[in-house]
Amino acid sequence: MSDTSDQGPILVFLGPTLRLAEAEAVLDAIYLQPVAQGDILLAAHAFHPRAMVLIDGQFEDRPAVRHKEILWAMAQGITVIGAASMGALRAAELSNFGMVGVGLIYRWYRRWRLAPDDAVAVHSGPAELGFPPLTDSLVDIQRTLSSLMRRGLIGAEERRLLTTIAREMNFRERSFDAVLRTGGWRDDEAKRLRNDIVRQKKRDALLALQCASDLAMQRESVRAPDSWVATNTFMRDLEAGGIDSNLVNTYKLNL
Repeated sequence: MSDTSDQGPILVFLGPTLRLAEAEAVLDAIYLQPVAQGDILLAAHAFHPRAMVLIDGQFEDRPAVRHKEILWAMAQGITVIGAASMGALRAAELSNFGMVGVGLIYRWYRRWRLAPDDAVAVHSGPAELGFPPLTDSLVDIQRTLSSLMRRGLIGAEERRLLTTIAREMNFRERSFDAVLRTGGWRDDEAKRLRNDIVRQKKRDALLALQCASDLAMQRESVRAPDSWVATNTFMRDLEAGGIDSNLVNTYKLNL
């Protein structure tokens, strides 16, 4: 029988949103690479956690984490928390089923269900270097432009123009500097404003880590799915990813 008691660890799926050293200073947890299909199932069996925090996720080289997989984890009594990036997306989509969302970005996606997924996406470096972000997310750029306008550093029309430019860029090329250059700003002006960029994804990730232990202790008040049924599609996806689908049935349900 798997241990999902208070003594189980907290797992955090983290990538470019927050540097590992910054995260470790906030929460004593087991830190794993950005979550992808099958990772929640494998991590549950490997670590027997009491909670999982989903921040970053993979979606290009590997299939994105499945909703069904998150529901499976919650059916085991594991508290699943989402924030900042892929975690905010999944938390907004599964909040009615018991996944816990944290932060402004989660609330944004929950309010506007059809908001673009790529608003939190960034292009990052390799795992060996800790997934350093190479671009800026649309969410961070939009928050930055709003802040600059409130402070009188740009006008409303400039904000609208720069926001449109950012939205039309591919996330692999989107950066605050590139948006300003495309909008006609000089390099020295762009460099000056670069120091003012708002890291909303980072803020939300830190908040989730700060709240994770308390949320894990309160998990009994969070409604877990009443039942969990494996669909044929889900099982085929696991097998296609080289994951033993029997793992779904060998984890003891915490009912």
